[in-house]
Amino acid sequence: MTTLIQGGQVVSPSGALLADVLVDGETIAAVGAPGTLSGDETIDATGKYVLPGGIDAHTHMEMPFGGTHSVDTFSTGTTAAAWGGTTTIIDFAVQAKGTSLLSTLDKWHSKADGNCAIDYGFHMIVSDVNDQSLKEMEACVDGGVGSFKMFMAYPGVFYSTDGEILLAMQKAREIGATIMMHAENGIAIDQLAAQAFAAGNIDPVQHGLTRPPELEGEATSRAIQLAKVTGSPLYIVHLSASQALAAVAEARNDGQNVFAETCPQYLYLSIEDLAKPDFEGAKYVASPPLREKSHQADLWRGLRTNDLSVVSTDHCPFCFKDQKELGRGDFRAIPNGMPGVEHRMDLLHQGVVAGELTLGRWVETCSATPARMFGLYPRKGVIAAGSDADIVIYDPTATQTLSAETHHMNVDYSAYEGFEITGRVHTVLSRGRVVVSPDGFSGSTSHGKFLSRSLNQYLN
Repeated sequence: MTTLIQGGQVVSPSGALLADVLVDGETIAAVGAPGTLSGDETIDATGKYVLPGGIDAHTHMEMPFGGTHSVDTFSTGTTAAAWGGTTTIIDFAVQAKGTSLLSTLDKWHSKADGNCAIDYGFHMIVSDVNDQSLKEMEACVDGGVGSFKMFMAYPGVFYSTDGEILLAMQKAREIGATIMMHAENGIAIDQLAAQAFAAGNIDPVQHGLTRPPELEGEATSRAIQLAKVTGSPLYIVHLSASQALAAVAEARNDGQNVFAETCPQYLYLSIEDLAKPDFEGAKYVASPPLREKSHQADLWRGLRTNDLSVVSTDHCPFCFKDQKELGRGDFRAIPNGMPGVEHRMDLLHQGVVAGELTLGRWVETCSATPARMFGLYPRKGVIAAGSDADIVIYDPTATQTLSAETHHMNVDYSAYEGFEITGRVHTVLSRGRVVVSPDGFSGSTSHGKFLSRSLNQYLN
């Protein structure tokens, strides 16, 4: 059976063009001028955008953290992603201290295999740098995992010293991999947090006040210098602060292979949300923390200039009841993470509505660039003959109100409760199969396949 998507505007990084799209099986067979193609079945996209499926390159399904775990399973999280127009996620396999990278990867494969509604890949979190881990990085690349996340934050859990980071970066340079960095000065932050708690300051807003933007900027600059010394590609995850963005922009202007992502929460939410009374601010605890609103204009500008190349979610949901509440009386014990995988495409389209981004840049940051950055292009990230038929039909005039009452993520609150959004997903195809339509979800949590990725396609 072939399916013809007709009458819509096909959107790519270069803009929008009226065109019909023919799907044959799991792939796109042709893209042609209106009226030039035919299919066994037809989907009418008149008045709508036809987009390559969203790629969320930063999610944490079933992630262990702080004595609990994120509440979205691969099944529930990928289903919610599909509802929001995301057809690929790249999640993180989390190495625990004293374990191997390959056994960790096997463990995450067992979690996800047969439990995903959309296609998925993995990054590897390296938290124990030793001779075995460095050797296994190469085996991970051979297994389709060519990106390795490290932490300058969370001493005693994920934290790596500068020396350990240098060793991993040297290995990454050797094998062509990309180092991803959570760039906050965790040693200094822990001191500030301990001082705040000792002074009786225990509310959620202290999470933000003890993780100042200067310490994100400092760590970002330090990571960039380590990458420069080693020649390693560097990808800064969930960048939130103007100081960090300035460091990335300077490195990119100098021609260094430095890239960065931001997340919708840093574009729309602020430390004012962390300061909500009656412990409500705990809903917004994530790291890096939400910043003063003054940072938001710089982040939008960074998206326009490509100093911020990707928008991901860092989706890591913990329920307010029983999980976030673990930190009542001590903000340091609040599980770090927020839900968002379902709303990324909509929130970034709101940026188009507001004039912050062009249509092309919306698709570029949410689909095309992550596909290239993480070795999936042109299988993913583009509407073109031969590519996977991961397609979103998007209604730019529909309106919706974001709410925990209507979202599909397995969490008891919405970080965007009451947000009025213009634009909404109409139909989603994952490898040619309609998984979301006006009739509801018609996919299967056994549909998604593991994506063995090649290396970063932007390296110079």
